[in-house]
Amino acid sequence: MAKSEYAKSGVDYTLMEPFKQAMIATGKRTVTFPNKRGVYINQDVMHAHGAVYEYRGSKSHSWCHTHEDLGNKNWIAEWMYQNGPKGRTYYEGIGIDTALMVVNDVIAQGALPVVFTDQVEVGDSAWFGDIKRSQALAESFYKICEEVGMALPAGESATLKYLIKSAPPVKIAPSLSGSVTAIIAPKERLITGKDLQAGDHIIAVSSSGIHSNGVSLVIKKAMELPEKFLTKLPSGTTLGESALIPTRSYVKLIEHLQEGAITIHALLPGTGDGVGKLSFDKRPFSYRIHSWLAVPELMQFFRSQGLSLLDCLKTFNWGAGYYIFAPKDQVDQIIKIGTAAGYTLADVGTVESGTRQTIFEPEKIILPPPGQ
Repeated sequence: MAKSEYAKSGVDYTLMEPFKQAMIATGKRTVTFPNKRGVYINQDVMHAHGAVYEYRGSKSHSWCHTHEDLGNKNWIAEWMYQNGPKGRTYYEGIGIDTALMVVNDVIAQGALPVVFTDQVEVGDSAWFGDIKRSQALAESFYKICEEVGMALPAGESATLKYLIKSAPPVKIAPSLSGSVTAIIAPKERLITGKDLQAGDHIIAVSSSGIHSNGVSLVIKKAMELPEKFLTKLPSGTTLGESALIPTRSYVKLIEHLQEGAITIHALLPGTGDGVGKLSFDKRPFSYRIHSWLAVPELMQFFRSQGLSLLDCLKTFNWGAGYYIFAPKDQVDQIIKIGTAAGYTLADVGTVESGTRQTIFEPEKIILPPPGQ
């Protein structure tokens, strides 16, 4: 069958449609996941022009909604797919990363995810034609929806030939993003951060790796190496495989802390600006860090390659994927509950009145606030 003029212009629906159908099929498998939180998806309008859902619980409640994009992490997956060992697409964790960029943000308000919608935009429809890669991405979306208890009732995929072009040597790479609606029930579980105060303790929760932050620097430094992403780390893992370790979800942790009636003054995902993000609050607080968690191998590798410690601390999560700010008398119980839920936590510091900054005592470094 001859290509349509639209297909010749770069938008080929014969390539896009199988991907769309794979995502629809995946979404249908997720519809009951938010039921445990009293949220039900209307299946009559699944993947139409919007998601329709309702809360059938009896608790007072509020909603939280946000949107985030993955950034550049899947560029590494594309590079590995072109150049790495064959037999896998390296997209097995990319849907997880995309969703958790959003999910790990909404839970900072004490909200639990119930609805996720994805957005996939690429510069060439040919990208959608790889069924193996599409299935890997769809399955990774399913896995994270199942893990955190949310449905995928709608999404969007588009070819934007005149807007999106991948940096070589990667031929085509999509921009991935998503939106999450989360519920706070009862609504008294809302965490605004306004209760943060001097004397609070800082509990750090270990990350699974770089998550999805600092990736631009990882790409730049990796591409300067002779073996690039096939460079072997001391453990024998390639740099590319280590960089693609999926982001950790902190939903179960927050959910268990809520069920334990723990007093939490603030929550913070360890995302942009690395450890420097600790001074996120605009008030004059100093965040004194007296000890730290284990630092993932990939980050240690870049430090050994000459990257300054200041750059590392202001770029990478440095092993801490999430922070809990709480009164001193809550710390032991937080660590006990978190450990039982499968996380590694440590009481790493305190909040003090003073100049807005992070004082990283283990390395005697002062980190300015985000954006400085």
